[in-house]
Amino acid sequence: MSLLFRDVAGPSLAPRGSVLCVGAFDGVHVGHRALLARVCARAEALELSPIAISFEPIPREFFARAVAVPRLVNAREKIGLIAESGVAALLMLRFNERLSEMSAERFIDEVLVGRAGAREIWVGADFRFGHGRRGDVAMLREHGSRSQFAVEVMPDIAIARERVSSSAIRAHLGDGEFDDAARLLGRRFSIGGHVVRGQQLGRTLGYPTANIRLGTRTSPVGGIFAVRVHGVDAGPMPGVASLGIRPTVNGTEPLLEAHLFDFDGDLYGRRIEVEFVQKLRDEEKFDGLDAMVRQIDRDADQARATLGVASQEFSGANA
Repeated sequence: MSLLFRDVAGPSLAPRGSVLCVGAFDGVHVGHRALLARVCARAEALELSPIAISFEPIPREFFARAVAVPRLVNAREKIGLIAESGVAALLMLRFNERLSEMSAERFIDEVLVGRAGAREIWVGADFRFGHGRRGDVAMLREHGSRSQFAVEVMPDIAIARERVSSSAIRAHLGDGEFDDAARLLGRRFSIGGHVVRGQQLGRTLGYPTANIRLGTRTSPVGGIFAVRVHGVDAGPMPGVASLGIRPTVNGTEPLLEAHLFDFDGDLYGRRIEVEFVQKLRDEEKFDGLDAMVRQIDRDADQARATLGVASQEFSGANA
């Protein structure tokens, strides 16, 4: 993918016409990738441009502004994953008050036809759009007969008799079922970001950590985990991580802290990816640092056992 656009207004992205799909694409999971692949294949067959249309924030986030909505990927990750599909352009619309009030009819005329040059549109059976969610597949087909575009419904994708969906993946993650989530996601769940400086308390306790701030993103998981960290060495590095507000030290901001086993190095400013392998326990508040360190020792031993890493005495720094 070479082109990324954010606005409804502007020249046509496909003057010769496009095959396109529309969706929130949270996670860009197995079902999403099947849809994107279908769009690319149809565009090649018809000699049209393959285009994806999505939204940031996703509509669910916008309408639930008072409630934190867990996300499988942030905007940067979503763009990268969609780009890997081979679409020619991504129209990542800013979902704001103006877009939320756009009628379904205007969305068809101005976005799908006017901006994206739709000649063939692929959506899920339950696709809804426009103000009040009035738009559906039937409306698309009615307008398509006048505006000369076809509408196709992508069949549901099921794995082991379970329908692939972002909500199902979030549910598996929330229950600590990382293998089940990975099956539907098409990869293991991970959170990436640049390593930032923390309070450096972990270093003094013998467990230096590489810290990632979540910012406005709400994670579908929280607690203590066995993890693999990518972006440090040629291969993934084993470790133990916590994701939460650190109640024992009166933390307030959600933070992902990953301790890499048997590692000595400076990671500040580096972008890493923390892959979640197994949940060990929920976050809890301890009576003091000594009690917390004893539990961290147990967590580290359990994570090593889970990941098949031999225990050894090591004094080093992560970040």
